[in-house]
Amino acid sequence: MSDTATVPERATPGSTAKADRNGGPTGRRNPIRRFVRQVGVAGTVSAAVIALLAVIALLAPWIAPHDPLQVDLAGTYQPSSAEHLLGTDNSGRDLLSRLIWGARTSLLGPLIVVTVTAVLGTALALAAAWFGGRVDNLISRLLDVLFAFPSLLLAVIVIAMYDRGLLQASLALAVGFTPYTARVLRSVSLRERMLPYVASGEIQGFSGFVICIRQILPNITPQILTGATINFGTAMIELAAISFLGLGVQPPTADWGLMVSSGQASLVKGFPQQSLYAGLLIVLTVAAFSVLGERLGGRKAGGRA
Repeated sequence: MSDTATVPERATPGSTAKADRNGGPTGRRNPIRRFVRQVGVAGTVSAAVIALLAVIALLAPWIAPHDPLQVDLAGTYQPSSAEHLLGTDNSGRDLLSRLIWGARTSLLGPLIVVTVTAVLGTALALAAAWFGGRVDNLISRLLDVLFAFPSLLLAVIVIAMYDRGLLQASLALAVGFTPYTARVLRSVSLRERMLPYVASGEIQGFSGFVICIRQILPNITPQILTGATINFGTAMIELAAISFLGLGVQPPTADWGLMVSSGQASLVKGFPQQSLYAGLLIVLTVAAFSVLGERLGGRKAGGRA
């Protein structure tokens, strides 16, 4: 066998696309236009919202007008003003600054969930599809057991056993989310396993690991990304619920879910701003990820149809 042999590429409908004026495939001439055409106006707006929130979270130390933890008991429940654009909370802390800083924890938690879920789900799916037989049956039974535990309940149990915090809740939710992702990716991987390019790679002497990583994995990446996008919104809701219960992010850290919970006392006093603004941001973010995920591939890709 030649040392320069490579694993055969899977044939795709776009592989014979005509070249454009610059010599490149017409399908790659304008990736932004192709993305807009794929997801539509709603998907594009959702992607823009997500990108804006990500930039705000990254630039929080530079764009927040005040220290989000600075308490001013003499300036509680201040209305909107030039100094405090969205007013202050029950401790005199600037609401705008807390919302900006809260984007960090509110986005970081779901990011941990979808990353761990994608890694675990993909590994289990590829192993089940490649080895089949007893390995596939064992993985399927493991997923069935995990299906019996709702992700939110599993997170609460883990936090009760160990400690409160964003990382613990995120990892527990990731375990609860894994069966959905793994089951969908398993079916996609099984389909890829039967295609001729896999058999060709085996004939050339490539190991199963190499074929899975270099060929099968790139071909199921769209399903992985679509599922992660949809799961991101679900993870944000569940993490916000955990923080609302006081089991996730702990005060005085700025977090949208925690702000909704902390604002309950203010609601009784006629100051709904804290809970209202934080709740609206959660709804906006979840809606943006859900719409984008639906446009990219639909609920079936996320395993929650």
